[in-house]
Amino acid sequence: MRLALEITPNLEPLFGTRDENLRLMEDSLGVRIDLRSDAVHVEGPEAGVTKVKGVFQDFEALRRQGINLHNGELNGMLRLVVADEKTTLRSLVDAGKQRSAGIKRSVQPRSVNQRKYVEAIEENDMVFGVGPAGTGKTYLAVAMAVAAMNAKKVSRMVLVRPAVEAGEKLGFLPGSLQEKVDPYLRPLYDALYDLLEPEKVDKMLEKNIIEVAPLAFMRGRTLNDAFIIMDEAQNTTVEQMKMFLTRLGNNSKAVITGDITQIDLPNPRRSGLVDAINVLEGVEGIKFCHFEDGDVVRHALVQRIVRAYDAAKPQQQELPLEIAEGSVAAQSETREKRVAKMQ
Repeated sequence: MRLALEITPNLEPLFGTRDENLRLMEDSLGVRIDLRSDAVHVEGPEAGVTKVKGVFQDFEALRRQGINLHNGELNGMLRLVVADEKTTLRSLVDAGKQRSAGIKRSVQPRSVNQRKYVEAIEENDMVFGVGPAGTGKTYLAVAMAVAAMNAKKVSRMVLVRPAVEAGEKLGFLPGSLQEKVDPYLRPLYDALYDLLEPEKVDKMLEKNIIEVAPLAFMRGRTLNDAFIIMDEAQNTTVEQMKMFLTRLGNNSKAVITGDITQIDLPNPRRSGLVDAINVLEGVEGIKFCHFEDGDVVRHALVQRIVRAYDAAKPQQQELPLEIAEGSVAAQSETREKRVAKMQ
């Protein structure tokens, strides 16, 4: 099937940087798109050509409504459109509007797994988001929490993070306990300030409508009418995870995010997130969403870094044990020599 699409004013953003959006549609839909002076010529299977036509029509309709999609956002939306025959560019924008009421930025998934994650949060009272860094687990959860508050579905937001050091010691940091743990909660603050006006965030924090606290402060509490998010859940112990999950009160929703490849606990096998995945999989009302390196929405280098570490993982799993054994043997030999000299 062949089709010629009219070139309308300000159509260039749809093409993407170096025509990456056109290549995405070509590769995913099996079509060929040629840019000519008179029109955009599309050739290929009927379903693919029809999909491309719908994208061009939706983009033009949105532009006339004053909705201008920037390239990163548009590319992510196009990935969803080409992956699902029922999804359209306009339907994604409409869904994003509903989720973004009162928020500075549009809450728009940029991958299939991100879309499943957002929909799971909407449909379930407890959701686990598990995957590598940069996949939007925390940001989307905070955005959904803000949207739920703006829609009066909950009356407050509770953001929690275990204050576990990644090689540093909390005791060496200056200040009070709150000042010591604040740096570990900074990613949650960053997401809030990115989604809401700073003055509004400060006011809500002051009134305790938004609470940002280390996990240790959760013990003994019951959290009613709240949207609760625990970030960096891989650094909880089994006991801490159970304690947190049982804080859920009436009319509350919980989202737990983490990356099981970045566990900072002394014994990674005691990670509460790893244990929860094994114990709670299949429990009614709990949804697990798994992200992959293809879902990374940060700098393009982050995606390549994640893949490089994943590729090196088999070698790294063998190496530390040998090094550790050699190190212990060397230390033992040194101690024996010192003892011999003293005698």
